[in-house]
Amino acid sequence: MRPSPRLLAALTVLPVALAACGGGGSSSTPAAPPSIADASADNRPVKSGGTLNVALNADPDALDPSISTTLVGREVFANLCEKLYDIDATSTLVPQLASALPEVSGDGKEVTIKLREGVKFNDGTAFDAEAVKKSLDRHRTWEKSARQADLAAVSKVAVVDPATVKLTLSQAFTPLTAQLADRAGMIMSPKALDASNDNFGASPVCVGPFKFASRTSGSQIALDKSTDYYDAAKVKLDHLVYKIIVDPNVRAANLKSGDVQVGDQLATTTVKGVQSDPNLTVVSGGGLGYYGITINTGNANGSIEKPGTVNTALAKSPELREAFELALDRDVINKTVYNGLYEPDCFPAPMDSPFRAAGLQCPKRDVAKAKQLVQASGVQTPIPVTLTTPNDATNIRLAQVIQQMTKEAGFNVSVQTAEFVSTLDQGKSGKFDVLLNGWSGRVDLDGNLTNLITSRGSNNYSGMSDPGIDDPIKQAAAESDQAKRAELYASAMKKAAEVRGVLYLYHNKYYLGMNKTVAGVQYFKDGLPRFVTAGFAA
Repeated sequence: MRPSPRLLAALTVLPVALAACGGGGSSSTPAAPPSIADASADNRPVKSGGTLNVALNADPDALDPSISTTLVGREVFANLCEKLYDIDATSTLVPQLASALPEVSGDGKEVTIKLREGVKFNDGTAFDAEAVKKSLDRHRTWEKSARQADLAAVSKVAVVDPATVKLTLSQAFTPLTAQLADRAGMIMSPKALDASNDNFGASPVCVGPFKFASRTSGSQIALDKSTDYYDAAKVKLDHLVYKIIVDPNVRAANLKSGDVQVGDQLATTTVKGVQSDPNLTVVSGGGLGYYGITINTGNANGSIEKPGTVNTALAKSPELREAFELALDRDVINKTVYNGLYEPDCFPAPMDSPFRAAGLQCPKRDVAKAKQLVQASGVQTPIPVTLTTPNDATNIRLAQVIQQMTKEAGFNVSVQTAEFVSTLDQGKSGKFDVLLNGWSGRVDLDGNLTNLITSRGSNNYSGMSDPGIDDPIKQAAAESDQAKRAELYASAMKKAAEVRGVLYLYHNKYYLGMNKTVAGVQYFKDGLPRFVTAGFAA
């Protein structure tokens, strides 16, 4: 795909701010983004009733926990489909549909989960161990399921009694509870599964504070308060309507006009304007994930296939990949593209993750060294690189900055744009040179690594395959000692940093705009607004 005329026009004028790219370098200790209010600090009482309109920045994929792959889908699920476990405001794993944390055998291969009793799905069907088994087996064995890798260690799910399930594992897998705190732990109504078969996502039925009402593709998703919810007394809203508003400026404008009362994932360019409105407030969440540049080093036939030869200059030369990275200034990218509201970093571990070992350092920008590496490679300059980016304004802006920075080192980056979902398809199939993409992040670091940088991982778009990455990550997943896990992950991340299949740029915070009449919203580090206790201030 060729760049759009609009992009070509934009690339002819580079902003003054990029003058900072020519000198200096990224500090090894990134600056934290400005302080913004914490949603969980708003404990005002809320009144019963009303409809809350929430603007989403994209249309979710199928509302089927087994096959969903989008962050916006997870946002809807947070209020529609509860999981066996969840995280709280401190990112601690807590029971949700389970009644307690799992009981794990000494060898780590048997996991017993006690369930809440007296719970019903939103169609009135009883929630019990048989229902849990049916959903978990679907997640892990259905050929269309995107959860197979999440539950790959589970070899059997057995019903012990109506309120207990036992999972048998092929090997110890410490991140299992964290996996069950995401889509792999969402339990679906067995009645609805039997009735809908593969089309569950068209009318999903789970346990949740709200139940599915309707969906208009590309426009909105409507949920109604569930009368079957086990804690229905705490749910104040009658209706929750997600409106799909892709353009960030339109999303902010709708928030200011009152057409929506909540706007998700505000673009950093609109945060200040929303904050300045006396009727609005901005709260922050997220930080578990990352965004970066994926370089195709071995994804010749698809991410889950055996790595092959990719005939590009960057794929063939680790030294040129190093030069490409040394041409980048993460701090300047953060300031220029994101108004300083993100956290620059070169590793997939969140800055405050308990699994992040001390001493992980990011390289400073060094154009002189980058030029030396390019010259030593013997490849004729300028070296052509095709950078694929989602076609929204912010990603195009990031692509422009990367293009200008790397030009100084001897690279000629051409930018091609595509719809977001299309870029994911290109990533999976290996039909790209260099790709801008990210990951929303998981509370257990295994969720930011295993499928993304280990051999033949479904989201390992780079096609990296190195025992120095695979082995310590696998060992860490079977290790219960947190300090040892951190050491193993540090080893894997350092090796991945040498391979440079992914050049991590930053941890993206999420900014939620809200009308000041809205209270009781929970917004944690996973960036998923929870409206179970939300409503309009009394």
